[in-house]
Amino acid sequence: MKKLSLIVLVLAMVFTSACTQADEGKTNATGKTTLKIGYLPITHAGPLYMESHAPEEQLEGYDVELVKFGSWPDLMDALNTGRIDGASVLVQLAMMAKEQGIDLKAVALGHKDGNVLVTSKNIEETADLKGATYAIPHKFSSHNLLLNEMLKKDGLTYEDVNVVEMAPAEMPAALSEERIAGYVVAEPFGAQAVAMDKGKVHYHSDEIWPDSYCCVLVLRNDIIKKDEEIIQSFIDQYVKAGESANRKDDAVYESFSKYMKVDKEVLDLSLEWISYDDLRIEQEEYDRLAGFMTEMSLTENPPVYEEFVDNTFIDKAK
Repeated sequence: MKKLSLIVLVLAMVFTSACTQADEGKTNATGKTTLKIGYLPITHAGPLYMESHAPEEQLEGYDVELVKFGSWPDLMDALNTGRIDGASVLVQLAMMAKEQGIDLKAVALGHKDGNVLVTSKNIEETADLKGATYAIPHKFSSHNLLLNEMLKKDGLTYEDVNVVEMAPAEMPAALSEERIAGYVVAEPFGAQAVAMDKGKVHYHSDEIWPDSYCCVLVLRNDIIKKDEEIIQSFIDQYVKAGESANRKDDAVYESFSKYMKVDKEVLDLSLEWISYDDLRIEQEEYDRLAGFMTEMSLTENPPVYEEFVDNTFIDKAK
């Protein structure tokens, strides 16, 4: 009995220590608040890569720590449990988390457009995809919605194609090896197949769904409420970072290459297709997105715009 009590005491001490360390992790050695923002190494998180290089004097009272993840489920687990304060994430995954009771706020877009629907070179028209295998990264993604919209546009149904979920990094090789007939995914993986001459652009996203929303910047609402001034400063810099990323010059490649391994030729092609300006989340486009999700039975009760989107900070951005 004494041994059991000792074990309980030790576990309690470890738990208390871990909680204390987690609390202390919110500030750094200089006493500044550290915002931990999750990301996957994709072109769609571009403004974060630029913001992390902002001059120290521009980061008023805070630092940004970018936390890299290898998959969306891992990122969402960290976000939902509070191990990170925010993330650049697929909007559909954030919406599902909100629907399940996680108090998140979408505060800005990650980008606009920038997705391509890639096929093998022997696919002449969408009808050729009937019975073929087509890859998406996640069923809760704009890529899945884009695929459905393309099929509808060209007279096919979703069931006409064998849709599979696949890790983005595997898709270019799978296309080259003819394991799939095409794919749609976050950049730069579409550009990789095109640059390697292993596939072609069948459609650009703006040909299917203009101004489509894909990745968004979300923050936990408790972080927002804790210090709105810091969040305002963060979003100020984020907007400026988007404007810098939109120049698509050598400085952009230098910043991006620190967070994602990509050849310059591939990144240049990827950047041709994407925009980082005007990152405000508009209700009309959000409602269209929610409608597409409902149509595909991906959700029955998507969060309404007013409850999920917070444009307070981007509207005040300097």
